[in-house]
Amino acid sequence: MRRLRILKLVLFPAALAPLALLLWKGVHDGLGANPIEVITHATGDWTLRLILVTLSITPLRRITRQYWLIGVRRMIGLFAFFYGTLHFLTYIWLDKFFDFHEMFKDIAKRPFITVGFSAFVLMIPLALTSTAWSIRRLGGKNWQRLHRLIYVTAILGVVHYLWLVKADRRKPLEYGAVLSVLLLYRVGAWLTTKRQKETVSVSAQSRGEFTKV
Repeated sequence: MRRLRILKLVLFPAALAPLALLLWKGVHDGLGANPIEVITHATGDWTLRLILVTLSITPLRRITRQYWLIGVRRMIGLFAFFYGTLHFLTYIWLDKFFDFHEMFKDIAKRPFITVGFSAFVLMIPLALTSTAWSIRRLGGKNWQRLHRLIYVTAILGVVHYLWLVKADRRKPLEYGAVLSVLLLYRVGAWLTTKRQKETVSVSAQSRGEFTKV
C-alpha cells in the first residue's frame, strides 16, 4: 500500500532523529557536565515513548478504521528495542565499564535497576520474534501470547522510571497515565468482545432450541 510505504519512509528517519541529536550534541560538547546521565535519560525516554506508540497503534487503527496502520507497528517496536539496547549499553559500557560484578550488585540492591533490567530482558524475545517467519513458526495464537509481554515491559518501564526519579516525578507519571489509558482501552475492548461472543452464543442456542420445538 502506497500510504504505508510513505509512512515508513517518514518514520524511519524520524525514529533515528533522537540518536542523531545526541551524536550532534556529543560532537559539539552539548551534553552538559554529566554526558552519561544525559545519554542514559534520553535513550530511556525514547525507549518508553516508542513502546507507548507501539501500544497505541491498535486502538488508533480501530478508532480511525485505518487498519493498514498495523503495518508500522513492528518497525516502531524494533526501534523501541534499539533505544532500549542503547540505554542498556550506556549503563554497562559508559557507566560501569563492563564491571559485571558491580552490575550484579546494582541489580540485586537497587530495585529500579532490577526492574529496568527485567523490562529489557523481556524485550529481547519480542524483538527476536518480530518476523513473518516467527509468526508462522510459533503459530498466530502462540505468537500473540508471547507478544503480550509488551504490556509487562511497558509497566516495568514506567515503574523503573518512577523509582529512578527522586524529585520531579511528572514525566514518569505522565507516561504512566498514557499507559493506563492504553491498558484500560484494551480491557474495555476485551470485555466488549467477550460480551458479544456470549450474546452470539446465547442467540445460537435459542435458535437451536426453537427449531427443536
